[in-house]
Amino acid sequence: MPFYTMQDDEKLYVREIGQGEPVLVLSGLGMQSWQWIPFFAFNLKKYKFIIPDWRGFGGSKHCKIPDTDAISSHWNDIQALISQRPRQQYRVIAYSMGATTAMHGMQYGQFADQIQAYLHIDQTSKIPSDETWSFGLLGDRYPEFKKLLIELSSFLHQHENYQNLSELPTHLSRELVELWVKFLSLQDNHQLSAKIFKTTLNQPKIQKLILPMQRLDYMRWYIDNYLKHKEDYRAAISKLECPATFFIGAKSALYPAQGQKLIAESVKNHRIVLFERSGHTPLINEPIKFAQEISKFLNQTILALMNI
Repeated sequence: MPFYTMQDDEKLYVREIGQGEPVLVLSGLGMQSWQWIPFFAFNLKKYKFIIPDWRGFGGSKHCKIPDTDAISSHWNDIQALISQRPRQQYRVIAYSMGATTAMHGMQYGQFADQIQAYLHIDQTSKIPSDETWSFGLLGDRYPEFKKLLIELSSFLHQHENYQNLSELPTHLSRELVELWVKFLSLQDNHQLSAKIFKTTLNQPKIQKLILPMQRLDYMRWYIDNYLKHKEDYRAAISKLECPATFFIGAKSALYPAQGQKLIAESVKNHRIVLFERSGHTPLINEPIKFAQEISKFLNQTILALMNI
């Protein structure tokens, strides 16, 4: 069943691969479900991986944008998906925005009761950095990040008569890419990467590869979500009773590792896996270790659930 009907009658694409115990996989922003396949290849005979494409991406790219914020929408979609499947608990793998969605479900939808074991990959439990939490998005650089988000949001709202990147006049597409490169430079400390990003400003044909999506209405929706997101999920995730593993990028500029460790340590039954050479994308920076640790999570949780 590759498509599931959502509450608003839209059809969400859900990739299902493998056989065995169910594993619900919640992707990060910009990912498509097929990108997980190499990391699950050695576990397809034991587990069935259920991987939705979020609205705006992959097989769900034509879904309409609902009249709510992105995280609430994603959680509503996950609830609709689960309601159409056999009643059961899930091992959950949640990365970045997917982890935010999982925590939103823990806070507002009793999702924790449906989780048998939880894998949380490089995400904070509170997006804004403020006087109560200094480990939000980009840490102490959050004000710079917010300023850029405001610029991006303003640009996209100003030109909301354009739906796709390809429709923008050249000077406007360049302006949008310049703003996005500034954001990428904020989260990337390597000068070489910054130079590579900047070369795209003079290469219109590859500019679209830099942006996370080609639908400008969806880009506006997601950017507004991060700009306005005020939720604090620290209390919700700390109540998890199931075995919980946390993959943390030691060099993560997006979400400081120190804050992620505090989140992990608030969970009673936790295990931390530190990716020493990784930033926010351990699946790219350390793919072999990432795949090995995915297998370890799945197999170790079996033992933990059996109290061995």
